[in-house]
Amino acid sequence: MIRVLWPGKTKNWELRRLIETYRQRIEKMITFELVETREARGLGDEATEMTKIKEAGYLKKLLKDDYVVCLSDRGKEMSSIEFAHWLQRKLATNSRPLTFIIGGYAGLADEIMARANELLSLSRMTFSHELCRLLLLEQIYRSLTQMKGWPYAK
Repeated sequence: MIRVLWPGKTKNWELRRLIETYRQRIEKMITFELVETREARGLGDEATEMTKIKEAGYLKKLLKDDYVVCLSDRGKEMSSIEFAHWLQRKLATNSRPLTFIIGGYAGLADEIMARANELLSLSRMTFSHELCRLLLLEQIYRSLTQMKGWPYAK
C-alpha cells in the first residue's frame, strides 16, 4: 500500500485535475490512498513555525506504524529509474504502508521530519508544494508502470 499525505487541498484547478488523473491511474495498479489533512489557517507568513506545528498535529495522527518518507530539500535525490528500483524494493520487503508526506507552504515540522524513516528530494530546484504533489504522483505512476513492464515515455 502507498499513502500520500499533505495539508490542505490543492488550490490550483489545473494541478488538481492532473493530480486526480494520476491518482486514478495509480489506484488501478496498487492500493493507494491520498489524504489531504487540514491546513493551518489564519496564522500568516510571520507564523511559519506555528503553521508547521499545527499541521504536524493533523499529520501525526495518520502515521501509526507506517514507513514514512518525507519530501525535503535535505533528502536523497534519485533518478526516475533509481526511484522505481527503490519503490519496488520497499513494496516487496515492507509490510507497513509506505507513506509519503509533502509539507504545506511552510514545509514540515521538525517532529514530522524526525519521524521519517527516509527523506526524499524531488530535485535540487525548489518547487511549490502544490507542484511537488503532482511531481511525486507522476513519479510513483511512472515507477509502477516500469515494474509492470508497461511502456512509458523516457
